[in-house]
Order: sequence, then C-alpha cells, then structure tokens
Amino acid sequence: MGIHRLNHAVLFVSDLARSVAFYQDVLGFTKVAMTPDGFAGAAFLQAKDSTNDHDLGLFEVAGAGPSPAGRATVGLYHLAWEVDTLDELSATAERLSAAGALVGSSDHGSTKSLYGRDPDGLEFEIVWLIPADKLDDAALDARRRIGRLDLAAEKARYGGQTRGGVGISVPA
Repeated sequence: MGIHRLNHAVLFVSDLARSVAFYQDVLGFTKVAMTPDGFAGAAFLQAKDSTNDHDLGLFEVAGAGPSPAGRATVGLYHLAWEVDTLDELSATAERLSAAGALVGSSDHGSTKSLYGRDPDGLEFEIVWLIPADKLDDAALDARRRIGRLDLAAEKARYGGQTRGGVGISVPA
C-alpha cells in the first residue's frame, strides 16, 4: 500500500458553529455543502487551494469535555497542514495570535512550524518546508533539534514568497 498524503481529518468538537467559525475565520477554510441530509451535527471544510473535496470534517458532540489524550489517555497529538510561503506562515501566525490560538512555534531545521489550538483545545501545526533545492547540511543537521523560530530571519534567508516543499511534498 503506497500512501501519498493525508486526504482529510475528522474531529469531534463540542460546538459545531464555534469550530466552523474558527477554521473559516482563522485558517481560511471554506464550508463545503456535502453534509448528508438529516445530519445537522456535522460540517465539512476545504482548505484554500486544496484539491480535496474536503480536508476537515467536524462532528459535534454537544456538551463534551476536553480530550484527555496525551494527559490521561493515548490519542492523536496534532495534525500538520502545509502552507506555500513564509509570508503565508507569518500571516497565519498573526491570525492565530489575534484569536488567542497560537501556542508555540519552532524551527525543525528543514521545517518551520507554528502550533495552534482550536476552541476545543485540539492542537494542530502549520508548516513551511524548505524546498529541496535550498536544503543544505545545516538545515538537515538541525532536524535533530527543536530550535526557536525566527520568521524574519527565515524570510531574509529564503524569501517570503519562495514556494516551500518543492521537490519534497510538492513535485518539482
């Protein structure tokens, strides 16, 4: 079995309208009209520029408490979504921060990452990958550590509009 990529994720949320608003307003997803008839407690969303019919399914579990995964039970830690440019990563950091949802950032060498939490506390990562033709030994060696992300320095080094992931997650 050859897996090519993650097609979509489905999350259980406590307040469907609140979660839909968050993913639309903060991360730019759009709602897709594909909820089955008679099933009011679900929504399907598509990421900007995605070719998937949907990237995120949200299913409401009214009155549910926060997930204990990672604290008291096993479970999913986070999902990671990739953006095309460092300018887009910077803009996402600003939107997450304004929403009170930015919980961290890090430099993983070949990957530049933001971490956020949705209204239910479910964590996600937004990443920009250094394109294959710009990877060097320093970036590859830095994958063994987690460093502080300096977006201004990364933009100065790679350019704010350089398309990330080319030759890695995006065909060259």
